[in-house]
Amino acid sequence: MNAKLTLNSIAKSFGDNQVLRDISLTIETGEVVSFIGASGSGKTTLLRCINLLETVDNGSILLDNTEITAVGLDPNPIRRRIGIVFQSFNLFPHMSIRRNVTLALTEVLGMSVDAANETASSLLARFGLSEKIDSYPDRLSGGQQQRVAIARALALNPEVLLLDEITSALDPELVGEVLDVVRELKGSGITLLLATHEMGFAREISDRVCFLAEGVVAEMGQPEQIFSHPSDPRTQQFLQRVIAAGRLRG
Repeated sequence: MNAKLTLNSIAKSFGDNQVLRDISLTIETGEVVSFIGASGSGKTTLLRCINLLETVDNGSILLDNTEITAVGLDPNPIRRRIGIVFQSFNLFPHMSIRRNVTLALTEVLGMSVDAANETASSLLARFGLSEKIDSYPDRLSGGQQQRVAIARALALNPEVLLLDEITSALDPELVGEVLDVVRELKGSGITLLLATHEMGFAREISDRVCFLAEGVVAEMGQPEQIFSHPSDPRTQQFLQRVIAAGRLRG
């Protein structure tokens, strides 16, 4: 396998609050990596740094061994290769589902309307949304809106897809339909990085699980090792709380 993403000593602060501290990771092509940890541990900030929505204070990020955090680099070509889906959907409410998906294709990639519509139709059909293509976001359930958001990100054919707590804004009965979409993506060749509170899902789908605590990688390993035999006391304490809350079977 080849390194798709390499993070070297990443640090990020907001004022006096240091959110990320000296994070170094290598993510292989096609790998599924879940980031878990308490709220405030740095999961979302790390994904936003990888997508260049936040600038790093120290360190570097490499995509296919080319640095993408260099000063003065245009982030837009990188963002076409590294897609991101947010917990809050971020669909354009005044646009149809079709236009939400085709907008970047026609305006950013210069694709013809017909070709963009074909891409949108294919993706929405894949995620069971064909009948909603001309509806507007407010006519869709939260789960449907999140599936549209994933389809929109995939329309640009990214090499890496970042999923930031994509089920946290959903009612419990809608979570499964979104996770099914992620299951379908595993093994497609796309590199998936998830920040998630869905512990059972992280254990099921991940090639590796990374536990963040106070902005550092406290522990990283295969799901079985992290969830069944964690070695770091911080990981053990976090998982004990998760199990006590009924969010993961011991």
